[in-house]
Order: sequence, then structure tokens, then C-alpha cells
Amino acid sequence: MNLDIAAMQVFGGISLFTVLVLMALGLAIIFGLMGVINMAHGELMALGAYTTYYTAHFFENRLPSFIDAYLFFAIVFAFLVTFAFGWILERCFIRFLYNRPLDTLLATWGLSLVLQQAYRSLFGAQEVTVTLTSWLTGAWEPVAGIQLPLNRLFIIGLTILVSLGVYILLFKTRWGLRIRAVTQNRAMSGATGINTDRVDAVTFATGCGLAGIAGSVFTMIGSTNPLTGQLYIVDSFIVVVFGGVESLLGTFLSAFVISQAQTTLEYVLPGSMARASILLLVVIVLYFRPNGLFASKVRR
Repeated sequence: MNLDIAAMQVFGGISLFTVLVLMALGLAIIFGLMGVINMAHGELMALGAYTTYYTAHFFENRLPSFIDAYLFFAIVFAFLVTFAFGWILERCFIRFLYNRPLDTLLATWGLSLVLQQAYRSLFGAQEVTVTLTSWLTGAWEPVAGIQLPLNRLFIIGLTILVSLGVYILLFKTRWGLRIRAVTQNRAMSGATGINTDRVDAVTFATGCGLAGIAGSVFTMIGSTNPLTGQLYIVDSFIVVVFGGVESLLGTFLSAFVISQAQTTLEYVLPGSMARASILLLVVIVLYFRPNGLFASKVRR
């Protein structure tokens, strides 16, 4: 493998890493805090993608002079829409299923099927595509023979900003202190006066909002349909479990390892064999480290 191909493989892995991180961050927060196995997380990603599509459609028809700026509004709207949906979902549905992991898995899986059908009825079964803005078309060529698509570079930058925002929220704010306290010891947190119900609702909604941003990002690299979320939900769960469900750093490292391994294996193996090899690696690691490769030590 020459240097140009190696560089493109690494960049391809980083591009996959960004989408996995945005999806897996929300899952890690929700699963780590509340133990909720949210199988409808992929459909929240699809909701963010559809929000982005209709935002772009609105700008094209109503505000064509601002079309180059629509993406920034779309990302914010995708977060707000999925955040609000997640809040309602937690208050009306999820909160009745706490401490029942099998029930949450089956219930949210059923919810994902309901949402898929709802998307077919509301948005149609056909795929829709968002046109890239002019400043995201083309590629940057740092050296001869290596071309890095501008939309992928934007996604990488956005992922860094979102990840930094999550870090600041969790480790530099009083609300983040409450979230981490509830994650480590829910009963003691409640005894000290923390409103654990409110923490659950906001945290679940924040995780859903991150899925919405992931959906907005996805529109820059692929078309959207009611089954869009299913493309990443399994990989996202693998990332969370492999890294450790209560370790955000583990989520980052796990996403990077899996994305780089997948792009490298897909270069030398057929796609199905590459995915099977990744799953085998995950199974072997979890056999020796059932809590995940980078699991945090917390007191129960």
C-alpha cells in the first residue's frame, strides 16, 4: 500500500469515525446514565436528517439568497427537534421502563418500527437528497495525489466542536456534575437533593439531540429514507459496548479503533468479511473484558 492510498484509508476511517462518534455519544450518555437500551436511536438520527432536508427545501424556496448558510440553521434545528422529541419520549414513555433493560429493548425496538412507518407516511418511502452548498463541494489537495473532500473535512470539524461541547457540559458545568453524580450513584444523588427525574429527562433528550446532529451530518454524505437510522444503529451499539458503556473517552477510542479497522479491512477483504472480522474482534475482547475495553471504574 503506497503512501497516498494509506493516507486516503486513514481519512476514510476518520470520516466513518465522526458519524459513529455523534451517534454513539448519545447512546453512551443514555445507556450509561439510565441503562436504557434505545433501539429507536437510529430513527432519531433519521428525524434529524429529515429536519435538515426540509430546512434546505425551505431556504431554496423562501430564502434562496441565504442558501449557502442553511446548513448552520439545519444543524441547530435538527438538534432542537430531536431534543424536544426525546424529552417528550422520556416523559411519556421511557421513564416507565427504568430498571427493566429487556423491556426497554423490546419497547424501543417496537417504537423504531412505528417511527419508520410514520416516516413513510409523512415523508414518503423514496430517498431524498440534500444538495451541498457551494463551499462544501470539491476537495482540498494538500499534496499531489491526495484529495480530501471538503464536506468530510467540515464534518470532522463539526464533530470536534460537538465533542468539545459535550465535554464542557459534562465536566465544566453544575448540570454536568449532577449528571455524573446520578451516573455513579443514583440513590445517593437523590438523597442530596438532586432531581434525578429532571436529570434523566434532560440527559435523554440531549442524547437524542446528538443523534439529530448525526442525522444532519449524514445528509452531507448520503441520501435519506425511513431506514436511514438502521445503517448505523448496530455499529453504534458495538462502539458503546466495546468502549465501555459509562466511559465517554472509551466511546471515542472505541469508535476510532473500529472505524480504522473497518476501513482497513474493507480494503483487503470483501465488505461482509470485514464486518464479520470486526464483530469477531469485539467478541474476543468482550470475552476477556466484559465491561468494555476502556470501562471506567465507578463505585456502586
